[in-house]
This record gives sequence, structure tokens and C-alpha cells, in this order.
Amino acid sequence: MPVRARYTYLGPEGTFSEIALRTLPEVANADLIPSTSVTAALDAVRCGEASGALVPIENSVEGAVTTTLDELATGQPLLIDREVVLPISFALLVRPGTRLDEIKTVTGHPVAQAQVRRWLATYLPYAEWESAASNAEGARLVRDGRFDCAFAGAFAARRYGLEALLTDINDVAGATTRFVLVARPGPLGLPTRADKTSAVAWLAHNHPGALLELLQEWSVRGVNLLRIESRPTGEGLGQYCFSFDAEGHASDRRVAEALMGLHRLCPKVRFLGSYPRAGESRPRPRPRPRPRPWPHGRAMGATTVPALGPAGAPARGAVPGPRDPDHDDDPAYTRAAAWLARCLDGPEAANPREAA
Repeated sequence: MPVRARYTYLGPEGTFSEIALRTLPEVANADLIPSTSVTAALDAVRCGEASGALVPIENSVEGAVTTTLDELATGQPLLIDREVVLPISFALLVRPGTRLDEIKTVTGHPVAQAQVRRWLATYLPYAEWESAASNAEGARLVRDGRFDCAFAGAFAARRYGLEALLTDINDVAGATTRFVLVARPGPLGLPTRADKTSAVAWLAHNHPGALLELLQEWSVRGVNLLRIESRPTGEGLGQYCFSFDAEGHASDRRVAEALMGLHRLCPKVRFLGSYPRAGESRPRPRPRPRPRPWPHGRAMGATTVPALGPAGAPARGAVPGPRDPDHDDDPAYTRAAAWLARCLDGPEAANPREAA
């Protein structure tokens, strides 16, 4: 009898993460297991208890979910397999019979608080807020009498024996949250021509123009960055890594070349995957890249990309080779090409690149 796949999500039951996960066709016949935190969900994937984890990574109002960014940048590497974008609107969940003027304590996820801050100041200005691990956890705490109300999805009311006193609450209409399905390392899916590539890079030195050098690896090749976030490395004040989302797939010529450029430039690069962009089936037009010189004066152009396979992508199962004979004796280029090949085939995630 075949073993059913297991997927986990930021729980408990009744979270937006669960709703987002249930939109994916691959989980239709799988066991869905709630986790107590983003960290617990990703650790379940790392240790093999789950095939994948669906966790929030970005909100259109509050910005990054920093716990998710930090967990993906550290620990045993994982790859993003796909993303889900979900419209978000909150309901005020209370125990049956509770009136608005009786509410003294409020709970919910910190990202939820940022999306209803003005509403709270207007209608519950004296209520005390205390954050919960998730919105559904806040609903559970209301059921148990710990708080008077919680901001959560209206769908959570029935699950926890509550009622939605008010619905469709938000400070910004049309708010959305982006979730990512994260799995253990493996070969990348084929490009769809409407893809996104994610990575994290650490600067070698803190000097004027250091971030500009990193950004130019993308811009000079005409690769559009969709997101960039700085996160502290924990190694002292002023020490940061940078998390990126870029248009395109790692097997696309321009994206592949940009990733190799980051590998040459940075002491550490963690590849987080290439995956289909949510809600898009056609690629956006991209500008042609403008060549610029390498530090030693040689121009970057078509000759600096890896050797391409029949489909226009670096060949799978082999280290890409340079087309420019000048690179044959360049160890940094050779290491970057080998690293890119491992990114495409999956084993790279077992040992994120450190400077040699």
C-alpha cells in the first residue's frame, strides 16, 4: 500500500497557511499536519517527517516574515518548490454573546496586527494587544478564555466554537500574503518562462559600493529583482546578508550568469530555488543587458555564460564549461560553474558555498 505524503504548515488548524496549502493540487490526497511555528514546520521537512512545509514569507502591507527569511538562510538548506499568493481579510472572532464594548484584550499574529492597526486605534483604542504564534492560535486562546477576541480568518470561527463579530477588517484593501512551499533539496523543476529564483548572499567586505557591486550582477544582465531584504547575520552590528527574488529560472542564461557572478563576488551564497511565479503564465518582457567590464578590463558578454545545452540551459549532470578560453585558468570561474551545476541538480543544497 503506497505511503501517503505528509505536508505541514504553520498551525494550528484554521490558519491562512492551511487555506493556502489546500489550494495546491499535490496535497489533495496527502496528510496535512499543523506545526506550532515556522521553525518547527521547516525542521519537520529537514528531518524527513514531512515532504514539504507551507509557510508565510511576505505580506503586501507589513513586508517580510523575518522568521521565514532567517530560517531559510540558516540551518540545513531547503529549496522553495512553489509559491501561493492569498488575499487576506480579517474577522473579529469572539466567544458567542460578546459585545464590542466588552472587549478588553485582543490577540493575533504580529503581521495581522500591522494590517489592522488603524482599525484597532479607532474602534478598540483601549484594548490590550498580545501577539500569538498564529491567528488560529489566537482563536484557540479566545476559546479557552485567555483573550476576549482574536483577528483571524472568518473560516476559523466554526472550528473553535467562536462567532465572527465583524468581518472584512483591514486597513488596506486588497492585502495579500505570499506563502512558499519548501522541500528538501532535489533537481529543479523545468522552467515555465514565468519563474522566480531566490537566493541569499553575504557581502565579503563592508565598503562603499559593496551592495552596488552585488546588485550590478543582476542589472548588467537585464535580470529584474522582485525583492531584496537585508537581514542581520548575528555576527555583530552592521553585518548583513541579502535575500533576493529575481525574475527567471536558474537555467535561464541571464539568471545563471548572475548567480555565477554572485558566487565569484561573495564569500557565501545560498541558492533557495527556482519555481513558478504565482498567478502568472506568461513572461514579462526583459530589457537587453548592457555589457560592462570585469575588474581586469575584459568586457562581459555572451562569451562569459556557461556552455548551454540543447534547450538553452546549462547541461544537467555536468559542470558547465566556459566559452571564453580566457576563463580556462580562472579557478573562481570554474568553482562558480561547478556550483551552478550543483544548484540545478540538487546536491548543492547539502553544502552551501563558502569561500575557498
